[in-house]
Amino acid sequence: MKGILGRKIGMTQVFATGGRLVPVTVVEVQPNVVLQVLTKEKQGYDALQLAVEDKRVNLVSKPDQGQFKKANTTPKRFVKEIRNMNGYYAGDIIKADIFTAGEFVDVTGISKGKGFTGSIKRHNYSRGPMGHGSGYHRGVGSMGAIAPNRILKSKKMPGHMGAEQVTIQNLEIIAIDVEKNALLVKGSIPGPKKQFVIVKEAIKGLTPNTPTELLVRTVEPTPESKVEVKEEQAPAPVAPVEDNQTVETPTTHGASEPASEDAK
Repeated sequence: MKGILGRKIGMTQVFATGGRLVPVTVVEVQPNVVLQVLTKEKQGYDALQLAVEDKRVNLVSKPDQGQFKKANTTPKRFVKEIRNMNGYYAGDIIKADIFTAGEFVDVTGISKGKGFTGSIKRHNYSRGPMGHGSGYHRGVGSMGAIAPNRILKSKKMPGHMGAEQVTIQNLEIIAIDVEKNALLVKGSIPGPKKQFVIVKEAIKGLTPNTPTELLVRTVEPTPESKVEVKEEQAPAPVAPVEDNQTVETPTTHGASEPASEDAK
Protein backbone atom coordinates (compact mmCIF):
# COMPACT_ATOMS: atom_id res chain seq x y z
CA MET A 1 0.00 0.00 0.00
CA LYS A 2 1.20 3.51 -0.79
CA GLY A 3 -0.41 6.89 -0.28
CA ILE A 4 0.13 10.59 0.16
CA LEU A 5 -1.63 13.68 1.50
CA GLY A 6 -2.62 16.55 -0.78
CA ARG A 7 -4.87 19.54 -1.27
CA LYS A 8 -7.62 19.83 -3.87
CA ILE A 9 -7.02 22.87 -6.11
CA GLY A 10 -9.88 22.58 -8.60
CA MET A 11 -10.95 20.99 -11.87
CA THR A 12 -9.78 21.54 -15.42
CA GLN A 13 -9.56 19.55 -18.65
CA VAL A 14 -6.80 18.23 -20.89
CA PHE A 15 -6.76 16.81 -24.41
CA ALA A 16 -5.47 13.31 -25.05
CA THR A 17 -4.40 11.70 -28.30
CA GLY A 18 -7.16 11.61 -30.89
CA GLY A 19 -8.68 14.84 -29.54
CA ARG A 20 -10.33 13.10 -26.57
CA LEU A 21 -11.25 15.56 -23.80
CA VAL A 22 -10.44 14.33 -20.28
CA PRO A 23 -11.82 16.16 -17.19
CA VAL A 24 -9.25 16.13 -14.38
CA THR A 25 -8.90 17.38 -10.81
CA VAL A 26 -5.65 19.09 -9.84
CA VAL A 27 -4.33 17.90 -6.46
CA GLU A 28 -1.40 19.82 -4.98
CA VAL A 29 0.94 17.34 -3.30
CA GLN A 30 3.58 19.08 -1.22
CA PRO A 31 6.41 16.93 0.22
CA ASN A 32 4.99 14.75 3.01
CA VAL A 33 6.98 14.14 6.20
CA VAL A 34 6.83 10.78 7.99
CA LEU A 35 6.13 11.65 11.64
CA GLN A 36 5.86 8.18 13.08
CA VAL A 37 6.10 4.54 12.05
CA LEU A 38 3.40 2.44 13.70
CA THR A 39 4.03 -1.32 14.10
CA LYS A 40 2.02 -4.32 15.21
CA GLU A 41 4.32 -4.90 18.19
CA LYS A 42 3.60 -1.47 19.73
CA GLN A 43 0.37 -0.09 18.28
CA GLY A 44 -1.26 -3.32 17.06
CA TYR A 45 -1.27 -2.42 13.35
CA ASP A 46 1.14 -1.28 10.63
CA ALA A 47 0.80 2.28 9.41
CA LEU A 48 2.64 5.49 8.62
CA GLN A 49 1.73 8.84 10.13
CA LEU A 50 2.17 11.55 7.49
CA ALA A 51 2.05 15.34 7.85
CA VAL A 52 2.00 18.20 5.35
CA GLU A 53 1.86 22.02 5.22
CA ASP A 54 3.60 24.18 7.85
CA LYS A 55 1.74 25.62 10.82
CA ARG A 56 2.59 28.32 13.37
CA VAL A 57 4.21 27.01 16.53
CA ASN A 58 1.89 28.94 18.86
CA LEU A 59 -1.09 26.99 17.43
CA VAL A 60 0.39 23.59 18.40
CA SER A 61 0.24 21.99 21.84
CA LYS A 62 3.42 21.04 23.69
CA PRO A 63 2.97 17.24 23.23
CA ASP A 64 2.49 17.71 19.47
CA GLN A 65 5.54 19.97 19.32
CA GLY A 66 7.59 17.16 20.83
CA GLN A 67 6.31 14.72 18.22
CA PHE A 68 7.28 17.05 15.38
CA LYS A 69 10.67 17.62 17.00
CA LYS A 70 11.38 13.87 17.01
CA ALA A 71 10.86 13.82 13.24
CA ASN A 72 13.14 16.88 12.81
CA THR A 73 10.43 18.93 11.12
CA THR A 74 8.32 22.02 11.74
CA PRO A 75 4.71 21.74 13.00
CA LYS A 76 2.29 20.65 10.30
CA ARG A 77 -1.38 21.39 9.71
CA PHE A 78 -2.66 18.12 8.21
CA VAL A 79 -1.72 14.84 9.92
CA LYS A 80 -3.17 11.46 8.90
CA GLU A 81 -2.33 7.76 9.11
CA ILE A 82 -2.19 5.38 6.14
CA ARG A 83 -2.50 1.70 7.01
CA ASN A 84 -0.20 -1.06 5.69
CA MET A 85 2.34 1.41 4.28
CA ASN A 86 5.92 0.25 4.86
CA GLY A 87 9.46 1.00 3.74
CA TYR A 88 9.91 4.43 5.35
CA TYR A 89 11.36 5.83 8.57
CA ALA A 90 10.55 8.83 10.75
CA GLY A 91 11.75 12.03 9.09
CA ASP A 92 11.63 10.68 5.51
CA ILE A 93 10.15 12.84 2.74
CA ILE A 94 7.53 11.44 0.34
CA LYS A 95 6.82 13.30 -2.92
CA ALA A 96 4.32 13.02 -5.76
CA ASP A 97 6.59 10.70 -7.74
CA ILE A 98 5.50 7.84 -5.48
CA PHE A 99 2.75 7.32 -8.07
CA THR A 100 3.03 6.91 -11.83
CA ALA A 101 0.73 7.96 -14.65
CA GLY A 102 -1.88 5.32 -15.45
CA GLU A 103 -2.27 4.02 -11.89
CA PHE A 104 -5.65 3.81 -10.14
CA VAL A 105 -6.11 5.45 -6.75
CA ASP A 106 -8.77 5.92 -4.07
CA VAL A 107 -9.30 9.52 -2.93
CA THR A 108 -10.78 10.24 0.52
CA GLY A 109 -12.00 13.65 1.68
CA ILE A 110 -14.74 15.54 3.49
CA SER A 111 -17.65 16.23 1.15
CA LYS A 112 -19.20 19.66 0.68
CA GLY A 113 -21.70 20.69 3.36
CA LYS A 114 -25.22 21.34 2.06
CA GLY A 115 -26.82 22.47 5.31
CA PHE A 116 -30.24 21.29 6.53
CA THR A 117 -32.14 19.57 3.71
CA GLY A 118 -35.32 17.57 3.36
CA SER A 119 -35.65 13.86 2.78
CA ILE A 120 -36.14 14.24 -1.01
CA LYS A 121 -32.80 15.96 -1.54
CA ARG A 122 -30.92 14.16 1.21
CA HIS A 123 -32.07 10.58 0.54
CA ASN A 124 -33.41 10.85 -3.04
CA TYR A 125 -37.01 10.14 -2.00
CA SER A 126 -39.85 10.50 -4.49
CA ARG A 127 -42.39 13.27 -3.94
CA GLY A 128 -46.10 12.77 -3.57
CA PRO A 129 -48.80 13.61 -6.14
CA MET A 130 -48.81 17.28 -7.14
CA GLY A 131 -52.55 17.39 -7.88
CA HIS A 132 -54.82 19.86 -6.09
CA GLY A 133 -56.60 17.11 -4.19
CA SER A 134 -53.41 15.75 -2.64
CA GLY A 135 -52.32 17.04 0.72
CA TYR A 136 -48.93 15.32 0.55
CA HIS A 137 -46.15 16.68 -1.67
CA ARG A 138 -42.63 16.68 -0.18
CA GLY A 139 -43.24 15.06 3.19
CA VAL A 140 -41.12 12.39 4.87
CA GLY A 141 -43.73 9.66 4.53
CA SER A 142 -44.39 6.78 6.90
CA MET A 143 -42.48 6.83 10.20
CA GLY A 144 -42.81 3.08 10.71
CA ALA A 145 -45.12 0.68 12.50
CA ILE A 146 -47.49 1.78 15.27
CA ALA A 147 -46.55 -0.95 17.77
CA PRO A 148 -43.14 0.35 18.92
CA ASN A 149 -44.70 3.77 19.70
CA ARG A 150 -41.46 5.43 18.64
CA ILE A 151 -39.33 6.10 15.57
CA LEU A 152 -36.78 3.33 15.05
CA LYS A 153 -33.09 4.07 14.66
CA SER A 154 -31.58 4.48 11.16
CA LYS A 155 -34.81 6.02 9.84
CA LYS A 156 -33.95 8.29 6.90
CA MET A 157 -35.18 11.75 7.84
CA PRO A 158 -34.39 15.40 7.09
CA GLY A 159 -31.16 16.68 8.56
CA HIS A 160 -27.65 17.97 7.89
CA MET A 161 -26.52 16.87 4.42
CA GLY A 162 -22.88 16.49 3.42
CA ALA A 163 -19.79 17.38 5.49
CA GLU A 164 -18.93 13.69 5.93
CA GLN A 165 -16.05 11.47 4.91
CA VAL A 166 -16.41 10.15 1.37
CA THR A 167 -14.12 7.88 -0.65
CA ILE A 168 -14.22 7.64 -4.45
CA GLN A 169 -12.50 4.53 -5.78
CA ASN A 170 -10.65 3.63 -8.97
CA LEU A 171 -9.71 7.09 -10.23
CA GLU A 172 -6.98 7.14 -12.87
CA ILE A 173 -3.90 9.35 -12.57
CA ILE A 174 -3.60 11.12 -15.92
CA ALA A 175 -0.31 12.96 -15.36
CA ILE A 176 2.19 13.91 -12.65
CA ASP A 177 4.07 17.22 -12.44
CA VAL A 178 6.95 16.71 -10.02
CA GLU A 179 8.27 20.27 -10.37
CA LYS A 180 4.93 21.82 -9.44
CA ASN A 181 4.03 19.03 -6.97
CA ALA A 182 0.71 18.28 -8.68
CA LEU A 183 -1.34 15.23 -9.60
CA LEU A 184 -3.94 15.23 -12.37
CA VAL A 185 -6.65 12.77 -11.34
CA LYS A 186 -9.37 11.83 -13.82
CA GLY A 187 -12.85 12.90 -12.75
CA SER A 188 -14.02 14.66 -9.59
CA ILE A 189 -13.01 14.06 -5.98
CA PRO A 190 -14.81 14.86 -2.71
CA GLY A 191 -14.70 18.23 -1.02
CA PRO A 192 -14.53 21.91 -1.94
CA LYS A 193 -11.47 23.73 -3.25
CA LYS A 194 -8.47 23.88 -0.86
CA GLN A 195 -9.77 20.78 0.93
CA PHE A 196 -7.19 18.28 2.21
CA VAL A 197 -7.53 14.80 0.72
CA ILE A 198 -5.86 11.41 1.07
CA VAL A 199 -4.70 9.73 -2.15
CA LYS A 200 -4.07 5.99 -1.73
CA GLU A 201 -3.37 3.08 -3.99
CA ALA A 202 -6.61 1.48 -5.24
CA ILE A 203 -7.65 -1.22 -2.80
CA LYS A 204 -9.20 -3.31 -5.60
CA GLY A 205 -5.81 -3.70 -7.27
CA LEU A 206 -6.72 -2.76 -10.83
CA THR A 207 -4.06 -3.12 -13.52
CA PRO A 208 -2.52 0.27 -14.41
CA ASN A 209 -3.44 1.70 -17.80
CA THR A 210 -1.05 2.92 -20.44
CA PRO A 211 -0.15 6.54 -19.59
CA THR A 212 -2.36 8.99 -21.46
CA GLU A 213 -0.44 11.00 -24.04
CA LEU A 214 -1.50 14.62 -23.88
CA LEU A 215 -1.66 16.71 -27.02
CA VAL A 216 -0.72 19.97 -25.31
CA ARG A 217 2.76 19.97 -23.81
CA THR A 218 4.94 22.85 -22.64
CA VAL A 219 8.54 22.36 -23.82
CA GLU A 220 11.28 24.85 -23.02
CA PRO A 221 13.88 25.00 -25.83
CA THR A 222 17.47 24.24 -24.88
CA PRO A 223 20.32 26.54 -26.03
CA GLU A 224 21.36 23.94 -28.62
CA SER A 225 17.85 23.72 -30.09
CA LYS A 226 17.30 27.43 -30.62
CA VAL A 227 16.69 28.30 -34.26
CA GLU A 228 16.79 31.83 -35.62
CA VAL A 229 13.70 32.68 -37.60
CA LYS A 230 13.94 35.62 -40.00
CA GLU A 231 10.88 37.71 -40.62
CA GLU A 232 9.83 37.88 -44.27
CA GLN A 233 7.83 40.69 -45.76
CA ALA A 234 4.48 39.73 -47.17
CA PRO A 235 4.10 40.26 -50.96
CA ALA A 236 2.15 43.32 -52.09
CA PRO A 237 -1.45 42.63 -53.03
CA VAL A 238 -2.19 42.36 -56.76
CA ALA A 239 -5.16 44.28 -58.13
CA PRO A 240 -7.65 42.23 -60.14
CA VAL A 241 -7.50 42.59 -63.95
CA GLU A 242 -10.69 43.57 -65.71
CA ASP A 243 -11.70 42.58 -69.21
CA ASN A 244 -10.23 44.58 -72.15
CA GLN A 245 -7.52 46.02 -69.88
CA THR A 246 -3.81 45.93 -70.76
CA VAL A 247 -1.26 45.19 -68.07
CA GLU A 248 2.24 46.67 -68.30
CA THR A 249 4.96 44.17 -67.48
CA PRO A 250 7.94 45.43 -65.45
CA THR A 251 11.29 45.72 -67.19
CA THR A 252 13.98 43.19 -66.43
CA HIS A 253 17.52 43.89 -65.24
CA GLY A 254 19.85 45.12 -67.98
CA ALA A 255 17.07 46.52 -70.15
CA SER A 256 17.39 50.15 -71.25
CA GLU A 257 15.16 52.69 -69.57
CA PRO A 258 12.54 54.44 -71.73
CA ALA A 259 13.66 57.74 -73.27
CA SER A 260 12.40 60.95 -71.76
CA GLU A 261 10.12 63.36 -73.62
CA ASP A 262 12.98 65.93 -73.98
CA ALA A 263 15.10 63.40 -75.85
CA LYS A 264 12.25 62.82 -78.26
